[in-house]
Order: sequence, then C-alpha cells, then structure tokens
Amino acid sequence: MNGALLSATVPVVFGMLAMALALAFARLVRGPSLPDRVVALDLIALLVVGMIATHDIATAQPAFLDAALVVALVAFLSTVAFAHYLGKSERGGP
Repeated sequence: MNGALLSATVPVVFGMLAMALALAFARLVRGPSLPDRVVALDLIALLVVGMIATHDIATAQPAFLDAALVVALVAFLSTVAFAHYLGKSERGGP
C-alpha cells in the first residue's frame, strides 16, 4: 500500500476509534439498563479489536492479531451468554 496514504489515514482511524470508544464508555457508565451496558461493553471490546488491527496494519507486524482474535471471540461468547441469561429470566426459568 502507498506509504503516504497509510501514514495519513492511520491517525484519522485511531482518532475515530478513540472517539467511538469514549462514546461507548459514556453509554456504559450512563446505562440506563443492563442490556444497554452489555451492548456498550461488547462495542468497546470490538473497538479495541479495531485498534489492535489498525496498529498491526500501521506497523506491518501481525503479532497482535492473535490477541485481537481472542478478544473478539470472548466478546462474542459473553454477549451470547448474556442473551441466554436474559432469555431464561424472561421465561421465568432457573
């Protein structure tokens, strides 16, 4: 990829991801309900994955892609587990 284009876009992408991270953190703190907080936490995890991927692209060293994959999988599994928990509590099950 063109080095000048990459060096110009990486700070913009990091800034956008940081802004989205701040907004998601505000939603995590404010709530108002538990599902809102869980969705915000899932979004924060995926934004961290985006930051890791952007860093790997900028440095051309894919060393942290395994860590990004693990974070994404844990975030997905935790969201599925929470949805299962909510489904059980709505049905009145144990």
